[in-house]
Parts: sequence; C-alpha cells; structure tokens
Amino acid sequence: MSSVSDLFSSSHAVPLAEALRPATLDEVIGQQHLLGPGKPLRLAFEARKLHSLILWGPPGVGKTTLARLMADAFDAEFMALSAVFSGVKDIREAVAQAEATRAQYGRPTILFVDEVHRFNKAQQDAFLPYVESGLLTLVGATTENPSFEVNSALLSRASVYVLNSLSADEMGQLFERACGQALQDLSFDDDARARLIGLADGDARRLINLLEQTQTAAATAQRTKIDGAFIDSTLAQSLRRFDKGGEAFYDQISALHKSVRGSNPDAAVYWLCRMLDGGADPRYMARRIVRMAWEDIGLADPRAIQIAGEAAATYERLGSPEGELALAEAVIYLAAAAKSNAAYVAYNAARAFIAKDGSRPVPLHLRNAPTRLMKELDYGRDYRYAHDEAEGYAAGECYFPDGMTPPNWYQPVGRGLELKIGEKLAHLRELDRDALKFAKKSKDSED
Repeated sequence: MSSVSDLFSSSHAVPLAEALRPATLDEVIGQQHLLGPGKPLRLAFEARKLHSLILWGPPGVGKTTLARLMADAFDAEFMALSAVFSGVKDIREAVAQAEATRAQYGRPTILFVDEVHRFNKAQQDAFLPYVESGLLTLVGATTENPSFEVNSALLSRASVYVLNSLSADEMGQLFERACGQALQDLSFDDDARARLIGLADGDARRLINLLEQTQTAAATAQRTKIDGAFIDSTLAQSLRRFDKGGEAFYDQISALHKSVRGSNPDAAVYWLCRMLDGGADPRYMARRIVRMAWEDIGLADPRAIQIAGEAAATYERLGSPEGELALAEAVIYLAAAAKSNAAYVAYNAARAFIAKDGSRPVPLHLRNAPTRLMKELDYGRDYRYAHDEAEGYAAGECYFPDGMTPPNWYQPVGRGLELKIGEKLAHLRELDRDALKFAKKSKDSED
C-alpha cells in the first residue's frame, strides 16, 4: 500500500491543466451556445473551412483550447503570440514562418494572438495584409470588447464569438473530471467542493490552479481527506475575478448605478459588495455614490446628497472594512429615495444651448452698478428687489438676456421634494402671467 508521500511524489510531473486539456471538441466543458449541435463554432469545425475569428470572453473559459483544437481539426500549423510580450518584429517572424510552412508542406497557419486587444494599431496593421491574403488565419483571444479595442479593418475580417463564464454545473463537471483523472487519491467533501468552485468564480483555469494548490497542501499535511476547513486554512482567499481597468469593472459599476436608479436596495448593495469583494477602490465607489446622488436623486431628496457625501467622508476617516458600512448604507438610502434627474437634464440642456448660442449681453437692469458712471449708463436701473415684493417674488421680472425666450429646462418631477418645488414654481409662473396681463392692460389704457 502506498504512503501518503508516495501518492504525491510525481504530482507535478504533468501540469494539471495539460492533463485535463480537451483533445476533442466534445470534451470541451461549457460554451454550448457555440459548440452544441447546429451552433456556429460546431458548424465551422464540421465544415472544415478556416476563417479568422476573435474569441471574446473572461479568463479561463477555453479560448486557447479552442484555438488549439482548431489547428488540430484543420491540420494547420499552430503559432501563438502574446500581445503583451510581442511586437512588430515577432509578427514578421511569424509571417516568415507561415510562408515557409506553406511553401514546404502546403499547410495553412493559425496565428493565435492572446490578449489581442493589447496590440496597438500599428501592430494590428502589421498582420492585416497577411490575414487578407489568407497566409494567416487569425484567432484572437480577448477579455475586452473587441469593438473598442480591435481596429475596424481587422474586425471586419474576423467573426466574433462571445464566450461565457462557466456555470456552477459546468465547473462541477470540471471538478469531477479533475478528481477522476488526476486527483484520485484525494477525497473532497461537499463543503470543500463548493468552496473551491465558488473561489474559482466561473474560471476553469483558476479552479485547476486551486486544485493544484490543494494537492500540494494536502501532500505537505500528509492527508487525503479534504474538507471546507482545510480549504479555508490553506488557500489564500482569492478575490473574485475583477479587472479594475476592464469591461467587467464598468459593467458592474453600471449595474450598481442602474440598481440605485431602479430603486432596488438589495440589488444595489449586492453590486456594491461584489465590487468591493473584487478589489474595487472604496474611494472610487464613494465618488460614484456621490455622483449617483446628484444625478439620479437630485432635488427630489436633497438628504441623499448629504448622506452620500458623509458616507465618503466616513470612509476616509475609518478606512476598511468599517468605513464600507457607510457606503452600503448610503447606497441603500439612495436606492430607496425618491428619484429625479430633472436638475441634471436642465443642466445638460443649458450647457448644450450655451455651446451653440452667441454671447448675449446682460440686460441693463441686471447689471452691477458700483460706480456713478455705471449708474449714469443705467446699469441696474429698474431692477426690482425681490425681498421688497409681495411673497418675496418680483412677479413678471425677466432674468434672461433680452430677446431670449424662456427655455423651461427645469421640469420638476412629481416625486419627493420636487413635487413641492413644482407646485411652488407653478404658482410663481401664475403670478408672472398675472403681472404680464396687468402690465399689458395698463399699457393699453395709456394708449
């Protein structure tokens, strides 16, 4: 009978990722929307017609594996470049090798470019002619939206396939395959299995790495039974997959903002916690929360603006993790508050108008008159001091430049404090109309 140390003596002879790499399309776990019967990539493989493509999806969902399987299926030479480490010189060398392969063996070449979005325009342009000529079939892998990161000329010559994170069931399939093929001497209880799959967060590569770490830790601890407590004590608590500069970041902040705007406190606090768990800077989150208060709650509930600002200040004072509670409470309040973007809309409309309009002079009655000369020039003449008027309002007074039609940009909503604001403004407009009628009637009688 083997000892525990014997069980792990050759555990690193073959990396687990290589031992589990699918050899056929049917062995690929996940992406059934592309690989299932009658689905686009399955049909492309079955038709055996090479075409350039871009595989867009999060890390660890099979982009590299699919590129390698394509090379095998089409009997093509496989060359791989990383856009992070490669430049134009590497592309030229790949082109030269592809030309030699075609001349000597008559085989096509698949050029797999990992992180293709990292190539700048000059680098993308360098292999574009060879993609057009058919010398190279490009398979690009990217975690970023290719419509933003890949130039249009290259994008127009490649089909884009969107890959998804693996579901919990699919991660479970990978877990069972790993245990059956390479980790037969380890037994995992349900808690350990759930924790590992949860930490992997839909990333097959991460799950494999976590299993390798567990294997190494188990060998060191001389044990074969793995439970949840062992996972907690031996594995660093990996953060959820989160690219703070990438699309996932902006998708999640968008989800948070829309949950607040949609008045769903639970969803709002969920996305806040997802982002904090994923490594988002709480100070950035605080700034976004303040922005939400001004943009989406506005004057319907001015307390939201105060609470958001105080939450940001509280985080600065307390730091993590205590200060994050203040951010969560602010998000919950904002989600529950009455909503209005009326001031935001009015501000944007005014900015847009002024950007296109000329520089209208300030009417004389609104000008400042600190000197005798200015008074002699009628600066400030006929200005009506609102505090001295009935209801503290100079009914009928005009505060716009001469000849400018009142634009009515600010339209209070019928919610929260803006309901009262709207009622007040409606009353003041009625006073204006009465004052203008009176002025017209007086002028007519004088005539």
